[in-house]
Amino acid sequence: MHIFIDTNVFLSFYYFTSDDLEELKKLIVLIEKSQAKLWLPSQVEIEFRRNRDNKIAEAIKSLREQKLNLQFPAICKDYEEYQELRQQLNRYERIHATLTEKIKTDIANESLKADETIKRLFDTATKIEVTDEIIAKAIQRHNIGNPPGKKDSFGDAINWEALLKEGPNAQAMYFITDDKDYYSPLGENVFNSFLLGEWKDVKVANLKAYRSISVFFREHFPEIKLATELEKDLHIKDFANSFSFARTHSLVAILSSYIDFTNAQINDIITATVNNWQIYGVVNDKDVKTFISTLIKDKEDKIESANLARLKKLLNPPNAAPLILDDFFD
Repeated sequence: MHIFIDTNVFLSFYYFTSDDLEELKKLIVLIEKSQAKLWLPSQVEIEFRRNRDNKIAEAIKSLREQKLNLQFPAICKDYEEYQELRQQLNRYERIHATLTEKIKTDIANESLKADETIKRLFDTATKIEVTDEIIAKAIQRHNIGNPPGKKDSFGDAINWEALLKEGPNAQAMYFITDDKDYYSPLGENVFNSFLLGEWKDVKVANLKAYRSISVFFREHFPEIKLATELEKDLHIKDFANSFSFARTHSLVAILSSYIDFTNAQINDIITATVNNWQIYGVVNDKDVKTFISTLIKDKEDKIESANLARLKKLLNPPNAAPLILDDFFD
């Protein structure tokens, strides 16, 4: 089995629990036993190194910002419980500081559990060196407007050209990426037809894409169970099927506890928000609006354009006019 894992998927490992990272080691074993082959263009390693610090900063942002700024009225000071609370608060602050320092040390030493897992995957992968020839083809692809790629970036095109040149022939490729530049505007899980046709022509083989590594595992290696991602997916499914305003608020509280979502998960949440009356009917309630606004911040380019337009209309009703359901289905 031939597998490509894109940079954005490797970076998502910094949000995985220790249990999930242990599960990922099973993939390493499969590669070492030649039951799977991971293809790794050097461009992916470069992109990973370039974006690692930012991704970790996002992951630990909530830890750095946590403060127990408790206020006690003066009358509390006459009670022994006040002194105990002060001691516990001081203890919390010491432990928080120690934890933060240990994490900072492991970040600097690249010894986080996610770092160790990614390094082992990189070490067991089949490397593809990006040559001047591959870069030239990627630039030409970009200049004539062929996918994949963003307006001012060649990274996706370089990875694609590297795989076209050095990847396996006449054998299926399993392509794991959450980058919408590889997908079709016809559907968030539909691979770009131009790229798919090109792959079949050049490699004489099929290519199947997956938005997340957890979905790939569930289909091909069910013994590898990423519990956190599965749990998150189930909560999103429940959210999409919310049957009451109260249920929506309850699920928003659950989803708000997660600090990262894949692009596919974000799109699933937004699709549910603009289509389910039990969600968009309360979208401007404080908890729901805060969750949705935080979810899409700096990620608007990852969201399906029609859904984004409808969402913005919901979040910013003109002149705070009364909600009319038909307005959102024109």
